Amino acid sequence: MRDPIEQYRDSVAGLLDMILNTQREAIQKAAEHLCEAIQTGRRIYVLGTGAHSQMAAEEVLWRAGGLAAWSPILDAGTHLLHGAKRSVSFERLPGYGIGVLNANGVGKTEEETLVLVNAYGIDPLSLDIALECRRRGVYTIGVTSPAYGNATPPESPLRHPSGKNLFEAVDLLIDCQVPLGDAVVQLPGFSQPVGSTSTFCNCFVMNALTIATVECLLKQGNEPPVFMSANLPEGDAANSRWEQAYAAVSRYLL
Repeated sequence: MRDPIEQYRDSVAGLLDMILNTQREAIQKAAEHLCEAIQTGRRIYVLGTGAHSQMAAEEVLWRAGGLAAWSPILDAGTHLLHGAKRSVSFERLPGYGIGVLNANGVGKTEEETLVLVNAYGIDPLSLDIALECRRRGVYTIGVTSPAYGNATPPESPLRHPSGKNLFEAVDLLIDCQVPLGDAVVQLPGFSQPVGSTSTFCNCFVMNALTIATVECLLKQGNEPPVFMSANLPEGDAANSRWEQAYAAVSRYLL
């Protein structure tokens, strides 16, 4: 029998390769949009709609080698800190997403962007936010796996009332390639696969977006607003500049 941990490593590596091989054009297009937004001082939100999807927003907040321009939305209602069942209840509650946008002032300034991360892309929270952003004129970049939406019956009770999929409701799709069921390792004598992949895939996309955006800024002769590790001796001093510059648009920086 093949070592299951090695199988897991290979499966994750294969999914990351698949993202790189199939989504490079979408990532580049998204990065060019983000590059322009940073140059013109427009807001860039990132929101993970769900307990584990939210980790993608946390991944880019005050991150070593990450952009200070991100404005993460960390919603307390869906955070695991307050309980797993509570989180999924809010994720499935129609209309809750509108309150999340309102609480964070999304759509109040011109030409905002929201990166919306949800591997499944069928739930009411994700769809309410994507559809409302369209009404408010907020450009949306969706990080999701169309495989889920395509495989979920239209009448499923897990779906948004409209029956739409997230990948159909955003302006630009980046397919995070998460496989149906998320977990990928099958152990003998046990029917439920183990070893989830969605956080790896979502965070890989977010870091790829960061790298491509920084590269775009450099090519255009602009200094990218990038954080240094705060665990380096000079980190606090180097980061202070960007913290002050973006504190007004990123509520969790200070």
